[in-house]
Amino acid sequence: MSKRSFADYHVSDEIKRALALLKYETPTEVQSEVIPLALENQDLVVKSQTGSGKTASFGIPICEMIEWEEKKPQALILTPTRELTVQVREDITNIGRFKRIKAVAVYGKEPFTKQKEELKQKTHVVVGTPGRVMDHIERETLVLDQVNYLIIDEADEMLNRGFIDEVEAIIKELPLDRVTMVFSATLPKDVENLCHKYMKDPIHIEIRTTGVTADTIEHFLIEVKEEEKLSLLKDVTVVENPDSCLIFCRTKEHVDTVYEELEKAKYSCERLHGGLEQEDRFAVMEGFKMGNFRYLVATDVAARGIDIDNVTLVINYDVPMEKESYVHRTGRTGRAGNRGKAITFSTPFEGKFMKAIEKYIGFEIPTIEAPRVEEVAGGKAAFEEKLSGRRVVKNNKTARINQGIMKLHFNGGKKKKIRPVDFVGTIAKIPGVTADDIGIITIQDTMSYVDILNGKGSLVLQAMENATIKGKKLKVSKAIK
Repeated sequence: MSKRSFADYHVSDEIKRALALLKYETPTEVQSEVIPLALENQDLVVKSQTGSGKTASFGIPICEMIEWEEKKPQALILTPTRELTVQVREDITNIGRFKRIKAVAVYGKEPFTKQKEELKQKTHVVVGTPGRVMDHIERETLVLDQVNYLIIDEADEMLNRGFIDEVEAIIKELPLDRVTMVFSATLPKDVENLCHKYMKDPIHIEIRTTGVTADTIEHFLIEVKEEEKLSLLKDVTVVENPDSCLIFCRTKEHVDTVYEELEKAKYSCERLHGGLEQEDRFAVMEGFKMGNFRYLVATDVAARGIDIDNVTLVINYDVPMEKESYVHRTGRTGRAGNRGKAITFSTPFEGKFMKAIEKYIGFEIPTIEAPRVEEVAGGKAAFEEKLSGRRVVKNNKTARINQGIMKLHFNGGKKKKIRPVDFVGTIAKIPGVTADDIGIITIQDTMSYVDILNGKGSLVLQAMENATIKGKKLKVSKAIK
């Protein structure tokens, strides 16, 4: 059942509006296969690569089918890494933005109490890593009796990380009459067994892998000696002069070496690897999305959590040891209808890995010569000019959908017996404002946050300075975050 446009799906106007802003126009193969079946509450096992658009393939149906009025979580999405958890939560929030869908991310290495407070609010979707989800279940801070949808994302990676027992334990806590969808790049035996055990007549969908790597990305290979890689990297970046570039290394040590070299050469760059504190990793990721720097040097761990539409160049400084990693890495460019380029540096020792990768992706990667001295000299001026300017992000999905949204902070909450309806009642009476202009409302003990949509923020801010809520005068200001 192939769809040519998202407008063809029977989804609400709020979802369609978000999709238009997110520039989701033509469904990818996985989306056109999954969405119609998911909207019919069908159990699914989907074999599909990262970067094929699978988050939206389950995100759109989930956001569509969620009952906004229900306070308890209706969908649980399990993911193997913290980065992916945060990424999926952001995607769900963006798709469900105008339906006011509240998604919460729960993962380790972040204060439990902060997540516990969030889960006390009305929450529609919980995205989490298995360990932390299990923690919340055991401490009774996550209520599962209204969960209608379970999504297991990157199931093979869950297996690699030894989470499969925790996943089973979580499934056993869920209502039986639910829809279950499993997404995985490969389908090892344990994942198959899990599906048979806990799913009702699942439909199997398999998306071919090659299309993911070939269509919008040009692939090239440069043969190089290990000791010449750094100078080759500098030459390639000068000649290519990318708007934004991801450089992948095999180890943390390589990331640090490359990063320090580029830093010395005045590149605007950052690094990302498992040795950094979680908070720093998120800050780097956010900074790259916002365009604060142009070059990001990273290990494979990072590849899974990076969803940025406009990475123009991916450089494999080291050939990945696992052939799947090649698809994950290069799939970070050529997204959302843009074209991209992937250049791999291969040393004599890495030839056999390259052969395995080519067999896996189904085509031979053309070998090109390293840039010539005169090419590098010719590109120097343009390169230096771009290096000194800030990167302009043309296509940051979240920024696009948040345009026209202002978050207001009120200094009153549960302790003053204030509820979401009290805000809606007062704000919707302001001339020129309707209930449709009010987004997600978060009420804490002593403060509340209200998202105002459609560019009406300043209007509401001004009006609320003199208004009362439930007879109480609350201080209002633009929220910092």
